[in-house]
Amino acid sequence: MTSGQERGLHAKLLATLGPAIASGEYPPGTVLRTDQLEQRFDVSRTVVREAVRVLESMRLVESRRRVGVTVRPTEEWNVFDPQVIRWRLAGTDRPRQLRSLTVLRSAVEPVAAGLAARLATAEQCAELTGHALGMVATSRGGQLESYLVHDVAFHRVVLRASGNEMFAKLGDVVAEVLTGRTQHRVMFSDPDPAAVTLHVQVAEAVRARDEERAERLTREITVGAMAELDVLAP
Repeated sequence: MTSGQERGLHAKLLATLGPAIASGEYPPGTVLRTDQLEQRFDVSRTVVREAVRVLESMRLVESRRRVGVTVRPTEEWNVFDPQVIRWRLAGTDRPRQLRSLTVLRSAVEPVAAGLAARLATAEQCAELTGHALGMVATSRGGQLESYLVHDVAFHRVVLRASGNEMFAKLGDVVAEVLTGRTQHRVMFSDPDPAAVTLHVQVAEAVRARDEERAERLTREITVGAMAELDVLAP
């Protein structure tokens, strides 16, 4: 078997085991034996070990000699890993996961926007304005995928422009929740016009160095995102 074939089988096995663990199909404490995984998925031991290594890096499982691969308690998972977020959003626990992530956004993004108003470079201000206008241009006619590109980019710039490396690293987390809302249709057919306008106003506030306004407007965005969940994913 070529290394390319093994990588393909490894990715396929990971795409099956990861979501199954994240959704609770294999509850914490479940022991997955390597030989059984080989037989069930018709793959080599090398492929199983590689998939398990990735799951271990996410702290979803742990391997013990003479025991096997044990699913860890949920509180030990690396819940900030973008792949783990993606798998959890694909499962039955999606509404609760979306709420958890939106609460995180509510705690971080308004503060990041206030810092961005103080620290953003001219280039970052231009990026924010460009993506805000891109959101306006794609906010009608069922262009959710195109809108998503600008939406994700906008929030990445806000987090990066805050000058706080911890906030900046949350860009992938925010990208996953925005993508998950779109891909799993936890949105209206077109974005809320008020939310689109708020993004434009945040860009203006950052460019104007108005910290208080940038923070307040971004908080309105996150409050609106939570309200949408109450309507669409009760």
